[in-house]
Parts: sequence; C-alpha cells; structure tokens
Amino acid sequence: MDILVADDSAFMRRVITNILAAQKDFRLAAVARNGKEAVSLASEQEFSLILLDVSMPVMDGLEALIKLKEQTSVPVIMLSGDDDRKTIMEALALGAVDFIKKPTSLMKVGKKWTENFCLRLKAVVSAEESNEEQLPLQQDLHNLEDPQPHNKFSAVVIGASTGGPGVLLKLIGQLPERIQLPIFIVQHMPKEFTPSFAARMNQETNADVVEAADEERILPKVYLCPGNYHMTVSNGKIKLDQRPKLHGTRPAVDYLFRSAAAVYGNQLTAVILTGMGKDGALGMKEVKKRGGYTIAQDEKTSVVFGMPRSAIEEDAVDEVLSLEMIGRRLRRIVG
Repeated sequence: MDILVADDSAFMRRVITNILAAQKDFRLAAVARNGKEAVSLASEQEFSLILLDVSMPVMDGLEALIKLKEQTSVPVIMLSGDDDRKTIMEALALGAVDFIKKPTSLMKVGKKWTENFCLRLKAVVSAEESNEEQLPLQQDLHNLEDPQPHNKFSAVVIGASTGGPGVLLKLIGQLPERIQLPIFIVQHMPKEFTPSFAARMNQETNADVVEAADEERILPKVYLCPGNYHMTVSNGKIKLDQRPKLHGTRPAVDYLFRSAAAVYGNQLTAVILTGMGKDGALGMKEVKKRGGYTIAQDEKTSVVFGMPRSAIEEDAVDEVLSLEMIGRRLRRIVG
C-alpha cells in the first residue's frame, strides 16, 4: 500500500518513515512538508492512504483536506497534537476517516504506539481495498420501505470506533428537533478529544448532546462517554468507572450495551457502527437475548467493517443497514 505523508515536522516524518520501512505491507511513496505539496502530489500520483498533519505552513491540514476530498476518494487520516482538538473534529466532519494523536517525543514512540499506528492504517486501507462480497445476513435496504420497529423503545445505545466520528456527526444531524428518549454513545477516542467531539455533535442538532458525567440523572439527551472511562447505566443514572480496559480499550462498547440491556430489556435499540475489532459484539448479543432491537452498519458505508462483522458473526444482529437507513430508523425511534 502506497502512502503519502504530509507533515512539516522533520521528527514526525522520520518516525513515520522508520515505522513504514519496517512493515512489509507499507511503502512510503511520497513526502510533503505542507498541505499545498500534498494536494499537488495527490493530483499526480495514486496513493492507498494519505496521512495529513493538522498544523502546517503554506496550507494547513484542514484546507488541504477540503481540496483533497474534491479531487480524490483516497482515505485520509489526520495526524494531531493536543492543541488540534477542535480542528480534528472539523476534519472528521469534512471526511477524514480517522485521526492519530502524534507522540510528543521519541520516548513516546514505543511498541504500543507503533502497533496501534500500524493497526489503524491497515484497517482503513484493507477496508478500502476489500471486495464487494456481502455476508449472508447483509441486505441492501437503501430502496426498501422503512418499517416501524415493533417495540416501544425507552433508550438507544450506539458503539463505534475507526470511522465513527464522521458517521456519528451525520446520524446526530438527522435527529428530530426534540428527542423523547436518551441516546448513549461509546466512541473509542482519547480523553483529550471527547469534550470537543461532544461539543461538535451538539452543533449538528437541536437535541442536547453532552459528555456524560458520573451519577448524572438520565434525561432525553445524547450522552457521549468520556475518554478513558467506561460508561454504564443503573437506577436512572449514568455510571462512569475506570476498571481495566476491555478489548484493549476504555471506554468499551460491551460494558454499556450489557448494562443497558439489563435495564431496558426489550425496550432498547442497539446500534453497532464502523470500527476495527470486536467490541460490542457480545453486548449486542445480550441486547438481542433480552428482546431488544439490534442494528449493524453495512460494509459498504462502514470505514472499517470489523465491529459490525463481529456482531453479525455472533448472530446478534436483527438488521444490517446502510448509514442512511440507520439515520431514518433512529429518527423514528427517538422522535
């Protein structure tokens, strides 16, 4: 897979060059030192993936992303520092598929960071290059009638990882002006970015979107789990805790889904969206076991089909729907 790296930091270019050189599946095809160079290179060569720094001279990452999306469908992953939080949220809304927080020093570039970096690159490129074969359960429901689910629902839970922020912004933007029940969201995201992401989602809808707080009383709002915490629900309140990571992540979708299944039973809707790994699959299974309604995003509209696929393979999914259809379903359920 040929990769274009755009970053004005010589340190970061060296780090990425060394990592890619050690991976047989990656090839550093070109390097740009600013957004203008990246846009020019993308117009002249074909790449499998573009890594784009947020803060660069001449043309910054956000302006470059807009121009890149106009001329190519190549997936773009943003490279960000702590000061880029609001810009990253805007980049995800504009079509960046993911973002990776840059290390602050060479000491921070350890085995764990490197493995995560490579996994996320592979997940995005593999999804882009995957064939069009559909799983047996998957259905193309784009043009089918939108039936009303049979249950009277009391809550919605949503889980997402890679590619999730952009998808969630689209779904939240389709909510009715007033929602009648709570929506709980777990998005795999570092703690530094969840406040900005909650605020960005809140801009997309008239419904209230907040970063969840421990012991907060549950109301008809959209609650985003803060980074580095697990979120569950109990006795009409939100519970946050820092028990060990599950599936290598905190927050974990499974903890939310299982607790909500126990509280809401057959009045719960669970949605698993794009993301790598298997988080949420067993939680979806518990929701379905208790009579809840379960939806997985389809492969065509997922950035990475790992989490939806895992839920499908667990026989935990009632329907596999496009992003457009999920938005229509949610609008009817919560309105």
